[in-house]
Amino acid sequence: MLDDPAFQAGDLSTSFIDERPGLVRSNVSKDRGTKILNWLADVTVNQPNGPRSAAVRPADKLPAVDLQQPAPAGSRQRLLELGPRGFAEALRAQTALAVTETTFRDAHQSLLATRVRTRDLVAVAPHVARTTPELLSVEAWGGATYDVALRFLGEDPWERLASLREALPNIAIQMLLRGANTVGYTPYPTEVTDAFVQEAAATGVDVFRIFDALNDVERMRPAIDSVLATGTTVAEVALCYTGNLLDPAEDLYTLDYYLGLAERSVRAGAHVLAIKDMAGLLRPAAAERLVTALRREFDLPVHVHTHDTAGGQLATLLAASRAGADAVDVASAPMSGTTSQPSASALVAALADTERDTGLSLDAVSDLEPYWEAVRRLYRPFESGLPGPTGRVYRHEIPGGQLSNLRQQAIALGLADDFELIEDMYAAADRILGRIPKVTPSSKVVGDLALQLAAARADPHDFAENPQDYDIPDSVVGFMAGELGDLPGGWPEPFRTRVLQGREVRIGVTPLSVEDRGALEVPGAGRRRTLNHLLFPQPTEQFETIRELFGDLSVLDTDDYLHGLRPGQEHAVRIGRGVEVLIGLEAVGEADESGMRTVMVVMNGQLRPVFVRDRGIAVTTVASEKGDPARPGHVSAPFSGVVTLKVEEGAVVAAGQAVASIEAMKMEAAITSPVAGRVARLAVPTTQQVDAGDLLVVVEDQG
Repeated sequence: MLDDPAFQAGDLSTSFIDERPGLVRSNVSKDRGTKILNWLADVTVNQPNGPRSAAVRPADKLPAVDLQQPAPAGSRQRLLELGPRGFAEALRAQTALAVTETTFRDAHQSLLATRVRTRDLVAVAPHVARTTPELLSVEAWGGATYDVALRFLGEDPWERLASLREALPNIAIQMLLRGANTVGYTPYPTEVTDAFVQEAAATGVDVFRIFDALNDVERMRPAIDSVLATGTTVAEVALCYTGNLLDPAEDLYTLDYYLGLAERSVRAGAHVLAIKDMAGLLRPAAAERLVTALRREFDLPVHVHTHDTAGGQLATLLAASRAGADAVDVASAPMSGTTSQPSASALVAALADTERDTGLSLDAVSDLEPYWEAVRRLYRPFESGLPGPTGRVYRHEIPGGQLSNLRQQAIALGLADDFELIEDMYAAADRILGRIPKVTPSSKVVGDLALQLAAARADPHDFAENPQDYDIPDSVVGFMAGELGDLPGGWPEPFRTRVLQGREVRIGVTPLSVEDRGALEVPGAGRRRTLNHLLFPQPTEQFETIRELFGDLSVLDTDDYLHGLRPGQEHAVRIGRGVEVLIGLEAVGEADESGMRTVMVVMNGQLRPVFVRDRGIAVTTVASEKGDPARPGHVSAPFSGVVTLKVEEGAVVAAGQAVASIEAMKMEAAITSPVAGRVARLAVPTTQQVDAGDLLVVVEDQG
């Protein structure tokens, strides 16, 4: 009011306030500091990620670079100048082997369950831009990062992309696009694909690596068309590699199979062909044969992607290079190997001073390694659990990007000590389902079945013969119904018929509402928010709830975000431009009878109590009733998870009818009654967390 010109001039009347409603409009405080404080107090008490390690601060390990100097021109400027087709032609014509850096996406997805936060990626990005401008691209988005950001990190994936675009102005940003599934697990309407690609291109993606889980080019075509329609971005179409094309007994995934797939991809409009070897099965001689044939038959560049699970994939990349591959994927050495990609420094050193020299400085690549090493230490709680290479991958064929998540699922289901059993069940599940390419989402189907078989200690042969006698994951039922398309080798019969018998399965895309269709037509924040809700409705709700309760958690240092406050240490948190709060932990009180603790903290010099529920304290300890395997009418939980009952007491059910569903770690399965009869008793509430073996429903056999 004091700044109002009329007030200063003395031009006042009784309507002064009425004419200026802003003077009486309350200005609600964002209370960002309190929200952040609530998160820190909760993590301090509950320690969801285990005890804090003695990790060094990654920021202290960044190489000395003058960030005031602009980043030199790189692949992004070349793409803007030449256009997508010219960019691809220049890549095909160059002698140097081009390099894509995967540490920003696939490396940490494979090693650390995709848990690396935007903050730690953006911190190193300007250094990458200035010290390694020769990179072809930085793979930084797509795949599981979208889901995990919303579901586990309290982050908006679009904010990550925008921040990385700003920090990497000179290097092309690459993403992984799951064809008609975009970044989800099931197909979406073409309007969703179009809007997603348009928004991703506008926000920062330059190269779209597009694949279909079953190598169906027609199911990739909408995504390819959407990328081509931008006129500014590259459509890199992937051939998902599986099996061993060198094996004389291989009668499905042969060289001719991949050449036919490549021909259809070229006709669909691909700018670049990618060989996507998800599990590290591509052996050096096979790489040489496949790359040679692709370059002989087609005039497009060939980009090779693999995982180093068995430890020998540097040899595969070098063999591909000798055969003329135009680009390969690698990761910074501390984030390379095993389920990740081969080491960047090893590749750069191997080709230095040769005809195919990458042009990257070995010193520059190596100088970034201490940072990534410190980052990996910080995220140790999410390690894949694979301490070194394993040749078992040639038997079980689990993709590198899935192996770490599968181990996390095994822990959640109480199967951590039986991972070799899960590996064997994965191989058996693949055979049962028809020997399919295993990449998200088809790999999830195989993994869901493997976990189910392992949890039930089932005989895979008996399951294949009599699937109707078992509870089957929903993803497997949908897969057999054709939710992901037709299989390269045809359907496994009579298994498929037996799985679908008596089940009504609806497949196809869910039509858009009028409101969603309208929202997708308008670029910007509203469209991005709509895409989040359409692609991942529940994780998006979780994200919005977390942000409402705790604010923007990306402002927190990762050590504080994961582990909370240290006694006797002042934690500085910058919550906005020029706004910083200082937080210190004074004491954590004893838990009361309801499990609540009082956390005493000092924020900006003021002592404040924060009340936190200690979830490690069982307030009521009532033992769950266990099912009796000897009683056919006892329906029990097959594994730990959240169960939802689908029947009421007194209901009459048929044998094989679903009486409940159970969800755990993104896997959902129906639980069926083994007998026909009447529901005599419900042993749990409608929705509840249960352990394996807990009794859910009692059915009185009426046979």
